[in-house]
Amino acid sequence: MIVRPLPRLDPDQVRGVLSVVEAAADADGTSPVSEHVLLHLRHGGDQDALNVLGYLGPTLVGYAHLDRTDLVAGPSAELVVHPGYRRRGLGGSLLAALQKLSPDGRLRLWAHGRHADAAGLARSHGYVQERILWQLRRSLLSQLPDAPLPPGVALRPFVPDADEPAWLAVNNRAFASHPDQGGWTLDDIKVREQEPWFDPAGFLLAERAGAAGPELVGFHWTKVHGGRSGDGKHDHAPIGEVYVLGVDPAAQGLGLGPALTVAGLRYLRGRGLAQVMLYVDESNQAALRLYERTGFTRWDVDVQYRREQR
Repeated sequence: MIVRPLPRLDPDQVRGVLSVVEAAADADGTSPVSEHVLLHLRHGGDQDALNVLGYLGPTLVGYAHLDRTDLVAGPSAELVVHPGYRRRGLGGSLLAALQKLSPDGRLRLWAHGRHADAAGLARSHGYVQERILWQLRRSLLSQLPDAPLPPGVALRPFVPDADEPAWLAVNNRAFASHPDQGGWTLDDIKVREQEPWFDPAGFLLAERAGAAGPELVGFHWTKVHGGRSGDGKHDHAPIGEVYVLGVDPAAQGLGLGPALTVAGLRYLRGRGLAQVMLYVDESNQAALRLYERTGFTRWDVDVQYRREQR
C-alpha cells in the first residue's frame, strides 16, 4: 500500500474517501468514522488534522483521519479499509502510518461498532481499551413516560443567527469536562447548521424568567438520520437521534433532564419516526440510568483504544 498523508483534500479525493466510507458502512451496518470526521471531510476545518490516504496502484482503498488537537490526552485516529480489499494487512499499514505521524508516539484509536477485526487490529498492535461509548435505542411507537416541564419553564424552537451565543454558554457549562461536547465554538455549531439534517424546529430550548428576561436553562437538540439518499443506493428507514441534551448546572435538580428527553421524543414521533437512538459514555452512569428509565436499551458500542508512547 502507498500511503499519502495530506492536510487538505481536493474535491475528487473527498468524493473517493466518502465512497470508501459508504461502502464500509453498507457492509458493516455502521459508519466506520464519526460525525466529526465526516464534517471535516465535507466542510474542511481541523487545521491540526491529517488525512491519510491508502492506495493500491491508482485505487483508493483506505482512509484514516488523525486529530492532533488534544495535547493532553494525545492524538486520536479513525481508519477504514474498503470491504473489497480487507484481510490483506492494509489496516495494519494505515495504523503503522498513523503511529509514525503521531507527534509524541501516543495514539488513541476509535473502533465503531462491535467488529472483531477492529478489536483484533488494536490488540495486535499493543492497544488497550480506554473508553466505551454506548449506542442506545428505543421504539417511538411504544408509550412515552409522563415527564412534565418544571413550573415556570417553557419550550421553544432554536432560532438560527440569534440563539447561538446563549446556547454555546449553556452547552459549555453543562459539558465542561466532556471530551467531545465541551468547549464548542461558534464555528462548531455553524458548520452543523449547514448540514442537510439540521432542523431548528427539532432543536428545543427550555427557558425560564430571569432578571434580564428569559434565560436558557436546558435544551434537546434532535437529529434525523436516513431516508432517501438521492442516489437510491444508501436509502434506509429514517431514525431519530437524541443528538445533544444538556441542562445548565444552575438548573439541575428540577427534573429538566427527563422532561427535555420526553419532549424531544414526542417531537420525533410527531415527524412519523418509529425509532430513536443516542450515544452515551459508559462512564456517565447518571445519563445511562436516565435513558434506560425512559425505555432505551443498549444496541451497539464504539470503543476507544490507547497506545502509550514507546
